[in-house]
Amino acid sequence: MNRIHEAFAHTREEGRGALIVYLTGGFPNIEESAGLIVAAANSGADIIEVGIPFSDPIADGPTIQAASERALAAGASVKKVLAMVSDASRQVATPLVIMTCYNPILAYGLDRFAADAVAGGVCGVLIADMPPAESQQWCASAAGSGLATVFLLAPTTREERFGEIIELTTGFVYILSRQGVTGVRESLPPGLPQLVTRVKQHTNIPVAVGFGISNAEQVASVCEVADGAIVGSAVVGAIAQQQSPEARLEAVQTTVSELATGCRR
Repeated sequence: MNRIHEAFAHTREEGRGALIVYLTGGFPNIEESAGLIVAAANSGADIIEVGIPFSDPIADGPTIQAASERALAAGASVKKVLAMVSDASRQVATPLVIMTCYNPILAYGLDRFAADAVAGGVCGVLIADMPPAESQQWCASAAGSGLATVFLLAPTTREERFGEIIELTTGFVYILSRQGVTGVRESLPPGLPQLVTRVKQHTNIPVAVGFGISNAEQVASVCEVADGAIVGSAVVGAIAQQQSPEARLEAVQTTVSELATGCRR
């Protein structure tokens, strides 16, 4: 059992869903980034996704796009984010998952990236723009290094393709709550419970839902049907509103602690 599955097993034993928090690596700068990861872990995040900024993101909404642009302007790179994650991983037991696009990994080198990620304490990787049908080479590199793979499943994904996605997934299935990009939303789509139920009928792998989840009430709604809820823009946005390192740290602690209250079933 990998550490991601262990985290889900732990939350299941406690009778609750898992809170998965997304943070943009290198935002607002590399120096603060590791501390924000540690703060999220200590405030109730069960798994933390760390985004490697990319100049041409696929699914990021305006909040995460702005954070990525700021991180890149401050000098964030694949190598620096992996080093920062390595620093954070030595301070927390929380599983860390990298989320990025394929181009940065391809430029870095698939095998090299997988090896360096594992050496830095990373448990899994989600490549947002990689179709499962074209992922064989990456999956081989990940498996060879012991990295779990996470794949996206959208509301528009045909049910006959569920098996293909699930077969390649060794971490958790990431269900998109809606079409479009990330960002805070006032409500969740009415058909989401049915989609989660259909996916879970195909697998025992943990299933988590992201995109548009922004408060404890929505986390609670998701955790009624899924194994975990993923929150990104609400946390990144809370960081962006602050002007000092101390205030940004407090914003993560407060936001994640509040979100975590929704995981209790």
